[in-house]
Amino acid sequence: MWGLDKNDVRLFSGQAHPALAAGIASHLDIPLDPTYFSRFSNDNLYVQLGASVRERRVYIVQSLIPPVSDNLMELLMMLDIARSAGASQIHAILPYFSYARSDKKDAPRISITARLVADLLATAGMTHFMTMTLHSPQVHGFFSTPTDPLTARHLFVRNIQDRRFDPTETVVVSPDIGRAKSAARFARHLGFMMAAAEKERISDNQVIIGDAIERQIFGFRRAIIYDDEIVTGTTVLELCKILVHLGIEEIFVICTHGLFAGSALENLCRVPQIIHIITTDTVPIDESKKNPKLEILSVAPVFAEAIWRNATRQSIGNLYTFHEEPEENLI
Repeated sequence: MWGLDKNDVRLFSGQAHPALAAGIASHLDIPLDPTYFSRFSNDNLYVQLGASVRERRVYIVQSLIPPVSDNLMELLMMLDIARSAGASQIHAILPYFSYARSDKKDAPRISITARLVADLLATAGMTHFMTMTLHSPQVHGFFSTPTDPLTARHLFVRNIQDRRFDPTETVVVSPDIGRAKSAARFARHLGFMMAAAEKERISDNQVIIGDAIERQIFGFRRAIIYDDEIVTGTTVLELCKILVHLGIEEIFVICTHGLFAGSALENLCRVPQIIHIITTDTVPIDESKKNPKLEILSVAPVFAEAIWRNATRQSIGNLYTFHEEPEENLI
């Protein structure tokens, strides 16, 4: 179906998320080639790619999830191995790029780490970068190699369309102004109104949300909170309190990257008005954390489509985060 030359392509996975890499390989109908990992007695990492990459297109899948530094080092070594072994192209596929949160210098003597990591990846041998929904759009500009920031929005749109919500009762809510454009695109595809909260972050686990949202959600009974990622859940929990106080009866929570650190998912599921939480598998979620309210959509077909379009010299514009047109022809 995909028409990729299996002898010309190599797909490898780091240890962060091999299940997603296997899903991508399955959709492309190519093997997931083995990679061997071990540690020396001094804790140094040892990595070996298990198939020849000479003059081949190499795809390496690795999400930057905890332990982030170990997973980043693995990725850098795999890129360097592919370059040293004569790969013709080296594609780094990071479904979740955690350092996208470090996009500016907002305090003295700190690193803009997103830019630093982008430089490290290119230095290690990466010739093309592919990711899903960057926390800050400007991070795209930190990469000197071709960069594809993909979106899972069409997966969420289809999921909500299947529920046939009444547009007069339903409003899409962005947790902060910075995500308002993304939430507006999502709302437009569904034909819903959109509201944006004004958030001020006090600390990693404390936020303040202004009261300007009150007039934006008047008359609605259902809210769809649309965000790029949820880590501690503090922002969503605070927003839910305000929405419920203002008369919202049902809340659907949607995020691309569901990290759900600590008891975040449990805390969200305890809110009776939260009916459903929808996320993707850019980040693996431990079985012990899963809840009947949680639904996980796979992004494997999205990455497979992008890889196939790249390999066959086709446009991937309508897979991009900032694409505005209706996404009718996507897998």
